[in-house]
Amino acid sequence: MKASDLRIKYMGFFADRGHAVMKSAPLVPENDPTVLFTTAGMHPLVPYLSGQAHPLGKRLVNCQKCIRTVDIDEVGDEVHLTFFEMLGNWSLGDYFKKEALEFSYEFLTSEKWLGISIEKLAVTVFAGDGDAPFDAEAFGIWKALGINEKRIAKRPKKDNWWGPAGQTGPCGPDTEVFYWTGDGLAPADFNPEDPRWVEIWNNVFMQYSKNAEGGFEILCQKNVDTGMGLERVTAVLQGKKTCYETELFTPLLLRLSELSGSQTEAKTEKSRRIIADHMRAATFMIADGIIPGNVDQGYVLRRLIRRSIREGKKLSIGDPFTHLMAETVIDNYGQFYLELEREKNTIIAELKKEEEQFGKTIEKGMREFEKTIAKIPAHVTNRVLGGRNAFYLYETYGFPIELTEEMASENGFKVDRKGFEESFLKHQELSRKGAEQKFKGGLADNSEATTRLHTATHLLHAALRKVLGEHATQKGSNINEERLRFDFSHSEKMTPEQIREVESIVNDAIRANLRMTCEEMSVEEAKKSGAIGLFIDKYGEKVKVYNIEGFSREICGGPHVEDTGVLGKFRILKEESSSQGVRRIKAVLE
Repeated sequence: MKASDLRIKYMGFFADRGHAVMKSAPLVPENDPTVLFTTAGMHPLVPYLSGQAHPLGKRLVNCQKCIRTVDIDEVGDEVHLTFFEMLGNWSLGDYFKKEALEFSYEFLTSEKWLGISIEKLAVTVFAGDGDAPFDAEAFGIWKALGINEKRIAKRPKKDNWWGPAGQTGPCGPDTEVFYWTGDGLAPADFNPEDPRWVEIWNNVFMQYSKNAEGGFEILCQKNVDTGMGLERVTAVLQGKKTCYETELFTPLLLRLSELSGSQTEAKTEKSRRIIADHMRAATFMIADGIIPGNVDQGYVLRRLIRRSIREGKKLSIGDPFTHLMAETVIDNYGQFYLELEREKNTIIAELKKEEEQFGKTIEKGMREFEKTIAKIPAHVTNRVLGGRNAFYLYETYGFPIELTEEMASENGFKVDRKGFEESFLKHQELSRKGAEQKFKGGLADNSEATTRLHTATHLLHAALRKVLGEHATQKGSNINEERLRFDFSHSEKMTPEQIREVESIVNDAIRANLRMTCEEMSVEEAKKSGAIGLFIDKYGEKVKVYNIEGFSREICGGPHVEDTGVLGKFRILKEESSSQGVRRIKAVLE
């Protein structure tokens, strides 16, 4: 079965069972400073899992594009990917365990759908602990469906429990479905640690809420959140050892062979996989408005592109090639993800520009390397490049440690690998601590302060369009309890007079105590009504339109106040460049 067929079958199955089909949300979460990227299908649904009514109803299904960056250095092996697609279905306070598992079983085993033999399936359930009991209900349902008791493993919380997304919030036990990929019949006794058993689907039952004291309370609204990785399941259904052998990757690998002179030896396999993975991710990221930069999403994108270029050198690809790989990604995915074709020119231009810029950076790095080794006397017997020097080349010029070691060896040096790793780990720890401070709040944050600031972004957006012109449209936002950050289209630095005028317009609207109302309507109706919305592509057939009487009208899914008079005084702290053609405002309510 091809991946395109799997997508269609999955969404068709659940649509037939009353699930509204949602479009994939963008890779950059709206108004969620807790993460850089959408990392799972449930991510955009956090407010609705917490009780907010979804415009499309209580049963949902989609294929969500995701980015995960924690394992970038592991990409190239059999399993790790940066970009992937997650098939998911949700029940928001509607059906629960019985229906969810019956759906899963039918979709997997029915000849009309995937037609997998029950003899190739096994499952895990939550074993129970001091916080929550053994999930006897899920165990019993699987058994009643025909799964042999020996094929149902009871697992601890670290294996079969999800959440919460933050320190508190919805969470609960999960049950995972495994597929036998080994030769011959699957063993009667199921051992989840056996790598021949591959997890293909996860059903999460959000029936608890973790409170601030660390305790677990029963949720009033019980939800189902499931996930099935498209790449992994496609490989399993095709009998392939890895997803790199499926049509999701083979066109990219074939293009690499053409560019590199048909290098297919095993020694180049890791480089080829890294490029294929990273260029898939980079193409989708640029299509969603991310451009290479030095911070946040832009930094991750730049790292992916530059790592691809370095790996391309190992394949003896001399000419710029990343834009050619992107063309293959667009050809492969454009029919399902229309934004790829729509943003094709931007994708090609950004990749060409980044590859040209990195060529200059590589030259600077080479000069820095030569200056560093020149300081070590030639008569020294044991010539070693210090670990901190190697890390500086990695951090500043993007040199992987393998490249530095290769250059050092050519010049009669060794590299202090241990010192490099110590510097690297220290950098990771500092980054982690910084992220903990930076990524606070999130979609699940409906606190009073965050709600007020979210509402203020509507006033700010409208005021900017009045002062600067209608081209000043929203390009992104990041809101927590302390401040709002708002990105908008504008090519010039705002003057002090313009900043004061925007502040004045917003504060006049606050003093006027304008009423905010919400209507649900179709996307087309919203457009006809004059509503504006940055993330128009992510919405389904119905959207929420928030109207501030006589002032603004926007499509939005975040928390809002009812009257602007409760906001307080609005003050802009800083106006600065975010990226080319995009400005950024940081503001507070006092």
